[in-house]
Amino acid sequence: MTHEQLSLFADADAIDPAAVDPAVKILGEMLSPRVHLGTSSWSFPGWTGLVYAARNGNPANEQTLARHGLAAYAAHPLFRTVSLDRTFYAPLTREEFARYAASVPAHFRFVVKAPAAITDPVVRKPGSGEAARDNPLFLDATTAAATFIRPAVDGLGSNAGPLIFQFPPLGRRLLSDVPKLAARIAAFMTVLPRGPLYAVEVRDPQLVCEAFARSLEDAGAVPCLAVHARMPPVDEQAEVFRLAQPAARQPLVARWNLHAGRGYEDAKADYFPFNRLMEEDLPSRAALARLARAAALADRDVFITVNNKAEGSAPLSVQRLAEQIMG
Repeated sequence: MTHEQLSLFADADAIDPAAVDPAVKILGEMLSPRVHLGTSSWSFPGWTGLVYAARNGNPANEQTLARHGLAAYAAHPLFRTVSLDRTFYAPLTREEFARYAASVPAHFRFVVKAPAAITDPVVRKPGSGEAARDNPLFLDATTAAATFIRPAVDGLGSNAGPLIFQFPPLGRRLLSDVPKLAARIAAFMTVLPRGPLYAVEVRDPQLVCEAFARSLEDAGAVPCLAVHARMPPVDEQAEVFRLAQPAARQPLVARWNLHAGRGYEDAKADYFPFNRLMEEDLPSRAALARLARAAALADRDVFITVNNKAEGSAPLSVQRLAEQIMG
């Protein structure tokens, strides 16, 4: 196959960015370079017209966007980060990370989730998600470094942002002694390779406590605020983790995952195809905007990613959040 033929195939796969309102471009120019806003993944055909241009009058399908849509996504003036969620289910190679990095500009940062094989205390049955047995790799720092941290850092290079260790609900046995659990997680974080920004996200409200806050700080990790139906309001989390204090020096990392009172599958079904705001979460948006504005003014980095299940359309949530950050 000739070089010209290869170029034709490459052009056929290309995804163009959607036209952007001039007011959104101005908003992106005004937003502090410390503030990195973005979404959870990017492969949603319903974002055609918001993020992606139509191809021959039709949306690109999910597979095409997953493979070829990142460059168009990163061209949006408000998108300076994205959450790589697929790494939660299986690790990626250095080469796969490098291909992602080659698609984005220098200022762009990836938020990368650690594999569940490291953060889930049990091995789950395929399909049902039920616990099958204890997980021998739970909090295994050697496995984390070899299969996740080194490939991500080497592949993404300067485009690497926070590496997030998201812990699912950990169960009664582990939560029966929260200080011990907090110390165990902190010990794991302490022995990871130094250099990356490590963030810890939990799904158990019991861990939003002073003991866990101190443990993370001692380990050199930061909390990832989780806007999720299982968790306390984000401003309460920020207060416990000392992210709202004027003297705070930690980067602000937050994931706006799910609308309060909603189940994940219900929200996914009701909000599809994710092209408009369905249920605005004004308290969470206001709290995130206050925290982001204060952090940026204090020269702290901000990383906030938004899921479609937060309000119905992550790109539109990012826009409303950016508007509120600017006041």
